[in-house]
Amino acid sequence: MESQFTTEPLADVTADWLIVGLFAPGEFSREVAALDQSLGGQLMRLKEAGDLTGKLGETLVIPDAPAIAAKRLLLVGLGDPDKPDLRSLRKAFSTAAIQVSTKADLSIACALPEVTDERLSATMIAQEIATSLCVGSVGPGVYHSQPNRHAFSSVTYVLTNEAATDEVRAAVERGNVLGESVNLVRELVNRTAADVYPETFAQRADQLATEFGLSCEILDEIFIRQEKMGSLLGVAQGSDRPPRVVILRYNGAGAGKPVTALVGKGVTFDSGGLSLKPTASMNTMKSDMAGAATVLGTMTAIARLKLPVNVIGACGLAENMISGSAYKLGDVLTARNGTTIEVLNTDAEGRLVLADVLSYIVDQKVDRMIDLATLTGSCVVALGENITGAFTNDQNWCNEVLSAATKAGEQVWQLPMEEEFAEQLKSDVADIKNVGTRWGGASIAAKFLEKFVAEVPWVHLDIAGPSFAEKGSPHQDSGGTGAMLRTLVELLS
Repeated sequence: MESQFTTEPLADVTADWLIVGLFAPGEFSREVAALDQSLGGQLMRLKEAGDLTGKLGETLVIPDAPAIAAKRLLLVGLGDPDKPDLRSLRKAFSTAAIQVSTKADLSIACALPEVTDERLSATMIAQEIATSLCVGSVGPGVYHSQPNRHAFSSVTYVLTNEAATDEVRAAVERGNVLGESVNLVRELVNRTAADVYPETFAQRADQLATEFGLSCEILDEIFIRQEKMGSLLGVAQGSDRPPRVVILRYNGAGAGKPVTALVGKGVTFDSGGLSLKPTASMNTMKSDMAGAATVLGTMTAIARLKLPVNVIGACGLAENMISGSAYKLGDVLTARNGTTIEVLNTDAEGRLVLADVLSYIVDQKVDRMIDLATLTGSCVVALGENITGAFTNDQNWCNEVLSAATKAGEQVWQLPMEEEFAEQLKSDVADIKNVGTRWGGASIAAKFLEKFVAEVPWVHLDIAGPSFAEKGSPHQDSGGTGAMLRTLVELLS
C-alpha cells in the first residue's frame, strides 16, 4: 500500500474516499471548518440536526460532494475530545477502513486529527491510524472465491504541519509494517488446520525468515526426540502430522547484548484429545496456534523495523488429535528438564507443548522471556474476551510489559501467582500433574509453566480471549486479531 503526504486543504485532496474524524461534542477544527465551508455548511447542518454526533465509531457517508475533489466523504466519530487514546483511534479508523474497503484499487485520503492531549503525539496518532487502515482494509475471508474486501491502493495523509512531515512519514511507515505484521498473524490464524499444520507453519516461517533477514532453524521430530522433549511429543503422538519447533533469531544489537526470548504455543488444531471437546468448543480450534503466529509476526516486524535488539523467537508446533496412539489419561510424560508429568486432562495440552520449548530456550542463555498462548478458558472467564492475562516470576520485567501494553493501546491485566496454585499441581505418582481444580485455572496453568523457566525473568501472556473474535463488529473482523503484537514491538523498541 503506497503512502503519500500532503498539506493541501481537505477540499482539494483527490481520492476515491476522504476520511475525516470528528470529536464530540465541540467546535469543528480549523481544517474541518474549512471543509464545511467548501460544502456550503452541510456538516454544520448535519450536526445541528443530530445526524453528526462525533460518537466514537459512528460513521456518516456523503456519497456525492461535487464541491470537493474527493469522490466520496466518510465522517467518523472520534468520541470525547478530553479522553483521546490509541484504542479510540483504532476503533474509529478501523471502522472507517472496514466500511470503505469493499472495492478493489481504491485510493484513500485521511485527515490526521489534531489532539491537544500531550499523551498523544502526532507520530503516535499517525502510526496508529496507518496500522488501523492497513488492518481494517483486509478481511478474514481468506477462502472467499470472490474477495469482498480489498487493501487500499494508496493512502494520502493530510497534514496540518508541513514541518512534521518527516516524523509523520516515518511513523506511517512503521504503522504500515505493524499493520502488515498483524495481518500476517490474522491470516495464519484464519487458515484451516488442513493448510496450517506443524510442517507448513515451519515452512512459512523459513520463507519469511529468508525474506526479512532472520535466522531460522527447524527442529524436526528426530531432533525433538534427541532433545528428550517428551512432553511435547506426548501431545503430538496422536496425530499423523509430526511436530516441529521453529527457532528464529534476530541480532540487531550485536554480540554480547541482552537477549529477549519470545515463545509461542502452536497447537495447530486442538480436538482436546481423548478429553474430547464438544463441537461448539472445537469449531475455532484452528486458532490454538495464535501464540506461535504472534511470535512469527513480531519477529518479522522487528526485522523490518531494524530494531537494535537481540531476540529469539520459538514456536512449539503440534496437533492434539485422537487415534490409537494418542496419549491417554493417566500417562506420565517426562519433560525435557526431567520433570515427570501425570496427564489428567489431554485438553490441557498447550502447557505440555510450552514446557519443553521453554526449557530449551532457557538453555540458550537468554536474559528474559515472554510466552504467548491461548492457554485457558479460565482466563477468559476472569477477564473477558478483550483483555490478556499476565503472570510473572519477576515483577520488574512484568512492569515493563504492562507499560508497553499501555503505550501500545492494548489491554493487559496481571493475575496472581500465589504458591497455593502450585500446591494443586502435586501428584501422587509423578512430580506434577497437568491440571488442578477448576478454580483459578489460569493461575494454576501459569504455575505449571513456571516450573520450566528456571530463574530466567519470565512473563506468561494468556491470549485465549483477545486473540480470536468469534463474532465481528463494526471495528473488528471475526477471526484472528493479532492481539499483543503491537505490545511486543513497543516493548522491544
